[in-house]
Amino acid sequence: MDRIDKILEQWRRERPDLDPVAMGLFGRMRNLTLHLSREMEKTFARFGLNAANFDMLATLRRSGEPYALSPGDLMDTMMVSSGTMTNRIDQLEKAGLVARSQNPNDGRSFLISLTSKGFELIDAAVTAHVETQARLVSTLSEDERTALDSLLRNYLASFESR
Repeated sequence: MDRIDKILEQWRRERPDLDPVAMGLFGRMRNLTLHLSREMEKTFARFGLNAANFDMLATLRRSGEPYALSPGDLMDTMMVSSGTMTNRIDQLEKAGLVARSQNPNDGRSFLISLTSKGFELIDAAVTAHVETQARLVSTLSEDERTALDSLLRNYLASFESR
């Protein structure tokens, strides 16, 4: 029995006309997200990063050589506003982790690319991140991980296909 079960019991007692099953699912997903995010933030902090900066550097790294994208491509991938993107780029550029350069295919725009320092940092950070994530799911059996992944994929797809 977890904290959510106690909450559901209270709602069943106080409002027997309601079915709180979905409330339990959402409560557990929310609490899991909080626990998992805290653990991953600890990993990012070891590298002087937060989740947002990690995400940007990781997006550039996984894009493949030359590890450069336009701000628009970054915004589309990361689903943030242009103001937020500009702020993140400025922070990472100031830290020497990314650089702006003229887009050779469009002189009116520029590209954001990983510097060698940024490349080394994100490679180390993503290695630690994957290790953290593996540790966080290690309490589940392989069958449980596979089943959970399948359930979450289908559930997420129902939103993304709308």
